[in-house]
Amino acid sequence: MDAILAYCLGNPYMLAAMLIVGLVLLVKGADWLVDGASAIAKRFGISDLVIGLTVVAFGTSMPEFVVNMVSVAEGSTDLAITNILGSNIINTFVILGVTALIWPVTSQQRSRDFDIPMSIIAGVLVFACVAVDSPFGEDCRGITRMGGIILLVMFCYFLYNTFRHAKDHPDEVEPAEAVKPIGIGLAVTLVLAGLAGLVVGGEMIVKSAVQIATNLGVSEAIIGLTVVALGTSLPELATSAVAAFKHNSDIALGNVIGSNIFNVFFVLATSAVVHPLPAYEGINLDAWTAAVGSILVWLFVKTNKARQVKRWGGAILLLIYAGYLTYRLMQC
Repeated sequence: MDAILAYCLGNPYMLAAMLIVGLVLLVKGADWLVDGASAIAKRFGISDLVIGLTVVAFGTSMPEFVVNMVSVAEGSTDLAITNILGSNIINTFVILGVTALIWPVTSQQRSRDFDIPMSIIAGVLVFACVAVDSPFGEDCRGITRMGGIILLVMFCYFLYNTFRHAKDHPDEVEPAEAVKPIGIGLAVTLVLAGLAGLVVGGEMIVKSAVQIATNLGVSEAIIGLTVVALGTSLPELATSAVAAFKHNSDIALGNVIGSNIFNVFFVLATSAVVHPLPAYEGINLDAWTAAVGSILVWLFVKTNKARQVKRWGGAILLLIYAGYLTYRLMQC
């Protein structure tokens, strides 16, 4: 097995194939896990609303979570941070930008009043963690364990507020899609297969990404911000684009903002608690860009009567991302 792995890592074509297969396994593994876990939850009489707020929400963040856990375990902390920052940047500037260009993205009042502000807070907290020394005496500039704990506390508050709002205003919350009626045996098989796909896919992605960075002479941070982040975000991009073509682009905003919040308050926080994530060169710009994305979205939906991210807003988001990416690549 080690010989096969060594051959794949030493051959550029096999290395690219390994990365692609890893991404496919990661995405499909998350799908299988969500389908199986949702079916099991439904069997126990759990409502579609609760399934949507728990199983589906956590399941869609599993690709980033697994990549981060593998990265931390193998000491690739730069990859762990940039996987999240890169995903959030692509979610906001690329996915939302493309979606708004196709069809203006309408915001719901809940998103304007709570979700988008929470995503801004998430971005600002990450920037504060990486831009200043820890006030708790920890010898690490970056996401420290205490920083991770603070982010997890914010995640608990977010979950509490979300469930309370869903209970008080059930008519304003979209339940999960109809759960597929499958047998318990198949559901358990999907869960196990999904977990296996996530673990194997995550391992393949991290090993191939690190080797690609070494071969190209660039940092793991650049690979995490681009190849890995884009790969884990492609399913959301496709889903949002299809919805926009059907003039149903309002779901894109909720998906993007929700994903960004989960990525920071759950995935990045858990990673930092397991292993502190030290700062890398260029992290201030990356963290600030992720925070600015949420701020721009909030300004876009607050400054027009339709409460939309209009086509011009989508164009601005894409132009900013193009400028940011060009600048980061020029630093290689």
